[in-house]
Amino acid sequence: MLGALLPDLLRNAQCAALTYEGAERRRAQALLAEALGLAQMFLAYQPAAEIMWRVADRAMVAAQESGDPEALACAGWFLCQVHRDAGDWDTAMAVTLDVLSALESRAADATTNLLALVGALQFEAAYTAARAGEEGRAWRYWDRADRVAQRLPQGFYQPQTSFSRVIMGAHAVTVAVELQKSGEAVRQAHRHDAAAIPSRPRRARHLIEVARAHYGRDDGETAMVSLRQAYESAPETIRFNGYARQITLDLLNGPPSTRKDARDLALKVGLVS
Repeated sequence: MLGALLPDLLRNAQCAALTYEGAERRRAQALLAEALGLAQMFLAYQPAAEIMWRVADRAMVAAQESGDPEALACAGWFLCQVHRDAGDWDTAMAVTLDVLSALESRAADATTNLLALVGALQFEAAYTAARAGEEGRAWRYWDRADRVAQRLPQGFYQPQTSFSRVIMGAHAVTVAVELQKSGEAVRQAHRHDAAAIPSRPRRARHLIEVARAHYGRDDGETAMVSLRQAYESAPETIRFNGYARQITLDLLNGPPSTRKDARDLALKVGLVS
């Protein structure tokens, strides 16, 4: 459905950004950046890397022209991920820290939503450092993100980034998994209840990370349990997640205790027929 809505949405946002003047034009640029963010969420599941880069760059330009700190934070959050997914950790980190620096003067009196976006960017720095194998730096930025999370209202949940108090446990699992510290990832997973994450797709992504942690400890049975839970939370998430698909394929030829469940899941997500 999103794919069907995006062309007209982007066309209208672009038209508004070109038509209006002054404050209305800046507001239109912020809305254009937001619409381009939706496009990036859609493109993340398509074989369209070149288009993704164009959209991410255009979103950042629109956000900068809007002068809206929330638009800038969101665009930076997306652009960091594009660079990181391409394996360009240095640029991913530079983008994140540049945006955080630009927002620093606003952090003291930020709205709750902007504060959460700052926290989300702190976590992206942690995630990037973990992908690069920089353990100390990764946990340092996780700590900074957690301090921001503790300043948020108890039930607040930022819809785009999922940043909140409750998500920090899931983020700790991700950092540990990316650092290849499977034991620490499992320990973190035991400390936090996945069901507390209100977004079903985000909960499924967390459960896939938990499965990665168990699989890293050669515990295929528990990994399979987590993957089944991820499927029950959000089938479309596990269907397009590369880690989940690879673990499922591996367990098809794994211990006898996992083969039946692995085949059942593989059938559900379209890995086998």
